[in-house]
Amino acid sequence: MPRIVILSASVRQGRASHRVALYLEQYLTGTADIELDLIDLNSYSFPVFEERFKFQEDPSPSVREFVHRMAAADGIIIVTPEYNGGYPASLKNVIDLLVDEWKRKPVAVCTVSGGAFGGTQVITSLLFTLWKIKAWVVNAHLPVPKVEEAFTPEGLPLDPEGWTKRTKPFVNELLWAVEARKRME
Repeated sequence: MPRIVILSASVRQGRASHRVALYLEQYLTGTADIELDLIDLNSYSFPVFEERFKFQEDPSPSVREFVHRMAAADGIIIVTPEYNGGYPASLKNVIDLLVDEWKRKPVAVCTVSGGAFGGTQVITSLLFTLWKIKAWVVNAHLPVPKVEEAFTPEGLPLDPEGWTKRTKPFVNELLWAVEARKRME
């Protein structure tokens, strides 16, 4: 059974992208035979990046826990808002914290915004960073425009049928990559 991490990247007060992370958690719980782990970066108090995990002399227990959860994942869904055309520092912080844990790990990206373009401007900078650390970014993207009009704070879609139609190929592509990676090991 594949282990999928949903990484909710925003730590901002009043964040709306977490609604989509909650939706994906509910969707995956109801539709796939997987082990699911929602990692909410808001529940951690990571310091600003100082050193990669493997070079830290005495990492905090929360950093160790985070690294363990990420390393145990067979695939990762990153749910990130777009801030001024980029992704949040909280996400960059944890991407840089790890190196080997990202290598060849299937990663699917869900971008979120309050505007009409669904965070699509963030994808370029995030893809470059993920490629640089050799993550396997799957060929699927789930942009979520006007998030506050699309999902309730609890992660319920206001158009369930429409979001299921968009989400299914996104999730299937990630699960295909997870299975392909297992067969190649």
